[in-house]
This record gives sequence, C-alpha cells and structure tokens, in this order.
Amino acid sequence: MNWKEQIKNKLKEQKNLQLWRNRTIVENNNTRFLTIKGKRYYNFSSNDYLGFSQNKKIIHAWKKGSLITGVGASASTHMIGYSYLHAELEKKIAKWLGYSRALLFNSGYSANQAVIQLLMKKSDCILADKRIHASFLEAAKNSQAKLYRFLHNDVNSLEKLIQKNNNTNNTLIITEGLFSMDGDYSPLKDIVKKIKNKEWLLVDDAHGIGIIGKQGRGSCFLQKVKPELQIITFGKAFGLSGAALLCDNDVADYFLQFSRHLIYSTAISPAHVYTLLKSLSMIKKSGSLRKKLYNNIHFFKNMLKKLPIKLYGYDSPIQPLIIGKKDKTIQLASILRSLDCWVTPILPPTVPEKTSRLRITITAAHKKKDILHLIKALHYATKF
Repeated sequence: MNWKEQIKNKLKEQKNLQLWRNRTIVENNNTRFLTIKGKRYYNFSSNDYLGFSQNKKIIHAWKKGSLITGVGASASTHMIGYSYLHAELEKKIAKWLGYSRALLFNSGYSANQAVIQLLMKKSDCILADKRIHASFLEAAKNSQAKLYRFLHNDVNSLEKLIQKNNNTNNTLIITEGLFSMDGDYSPLKDIVKKIKNKEWLLVDDAHGIGIIGKQGRGSCFLQKVKPELQIITFGKAFGLSGAALLCDNDVADYFLQFSRHLIYSTAISPAHVYTLLKSLSMIKKSGSLRKKLYNNIHFFKNMLKKLPIKLYGYDSPIQPLIIGKKDKTIQLASILRSLDCWVTPILPPTVPEKTSRLRITITAAHKKKDILHLIKALHYATKF
C-alpha cells in the first residue's frame, strides 16, 4: 500500500471512529471570553489559570522587551542566541524552585522528549503513570529503554514494577504533579518513599506550577519533595509559552553538551524571556489571584452539587465531566456552545476508551456570574 492509500485509509478510519480533530479559528481570546465567527462565548477551555496572557503589565513587558532586544533570538543558545536575559531567567527559576540549575526549552513537549531521548539507554527502564502526557509516551516508545506503566496514582502498582525491574541499570519514574485530563494530584510523597538508590523521579508540573504552594512554586514544593528532574512550562499560569528543566549541575552540563533539542533549536526570543521574567516576578506575588482561582473552583463545585452531575472532587482548575460515549460527549459540547459556553470535548486516544469527557477549566479571570451561566447551561444540556 503506497503513502496516498495509507493516508486516505487512516483519515477515513478516523472519521468513522468519530475521532476527527478540528481546529477552531479564534478571533479574540481574553481568557474570560472567546469570539468565534463573530459570536462571544464564555471561555471554559483555557489553561491561562491566572489570566496572565491578558495582564496589562505583562503585555507592556512584551512590548518593552521587543523594543530592547528585537523580536527574535536569531540563533540557538550554543551560537549567539543565549542572552543575558536567558541566563537571568534560568538562574531565577532555579533559585525559586530550589535547584542548582534550570535549562530553557521552547516547549514542554520538547523538554519531555529531550529527557527521554538523552538519558534512556537500552539497559534502562521507564516506569510511567498510566495517564502520563503523550510527549513522554512517544519518546519512550521511540527509545531503546523498556517502558512499563503503573496504574494511575497507584503507589502499590509502582512498587511492584520497581521490584520486578530491580536488575535494570537505571530506572526513571515519570508522573505529573497535576494531571491535565483528570485534574487530580500525584501522591508525590508516597512515590518518593518507594524510591531506592538507582531510581530517578521526573515530575512534569506543567499544570501545577504557578497556582499551587507558596509563591506558586507548584506540586513538588507543596508536597515537600525534590525530584531529580522537574519540568515546568510557561504556557499555563505564566500566560506565555516555553518550558524549563530543573536539575543539578552535572545533569545540566550533560544536556548542554549532548541534547539535540537544546543544541539545534533556535532559542526562545529575548523579548519573550524578558516577558517571562516579569511573569515570574508577578507569580511570586500573586497570592490574591491564586485565592480567587480557588474561590472560583469551590464556587463551581458547590453550585454543581445542586445538579445530578458527577465530577471528580479535586480542588484544581481542571474539572472533567466524564460522559463515556464519544457521540454523547460531542453532543453535549455542541449544546453548551449553543448556550454561549465554550467547553472542549476530549475523546480517545487522548483519554482512555469509554471515558470521553468535557474538560472544564476554571480560571481566576472568571466572575461568579460566568460560572452561574455555565451551571445553568450544564443543567439544560444534561437533560438530553
């Protein structure tokens, strides 16, 4: 079968399985509202948890940074793309989170892939939570290391895998601080108790950083654990994009010498880094915004109790409404949009089969009346 036939057959299968992915052209997004095809929607699909992407001080920093440095890095960090701003941001992030070093990446996906590609060899083993991000799974499957999955947030399942692979050269345990599709937290303290000498722990805290713990230091800080490797991203609470790997000096130097993702990628623009420095400074001082975020989450959950709808009981911005069937999930999302609420349906393979869901995200930008509107819309939509 040639490529054209393969492509056509795969696309046909995707449509038949009701898994077709569409992109939506957004005309305006101010975190609280979206405008699509001239219609305004309440936005319950954003990861901009603190509303920083629309913050006037951060927007001003973006403009100022562009005037100071221009709009592009013009090269990789190993050539001339590593400015004093990059160095300052890495230093401040490392100090903030209690690590020796931090390395900047263009995205969380890139950082996750880089770790697996560089560290994992044929004699090594990866023990990953069942619901870990797709970027890790793709990299793990393409590596020579053996991949085993432990039951979601099940420390006993993890312990059995650790014992089973006791003779492995190196073992990397991978989990998330706050899971992106379920909105639940990893039992990091309990995981650390099961780790012996040769296992390393990698925590992807993309969704926890900025909104959890003192100064928004994230899941690891809150649970008082320090994994060997921690990845944070700037596309959620920071309101921008990019990522950082936190590690010790030797690991950082190893990545700088041998990681192709770092060596051969054009650096994040200095103007962007200038803005990230402002965002970091504000996150440290945004206790009131974090309080507002969690007040909104609690308000949503309390209002929802009055409806015959079951959600997970987690205190996080990610509130999944598990529907199960794909067609029913798509239908509910469509009804909600007709009622001016933009909620994204999440289907397999992003989530396990028979767990299709509406992924509702609550932010600090929402007002109580926005949440009440969503509650009324959910009450109406779930009658069908």
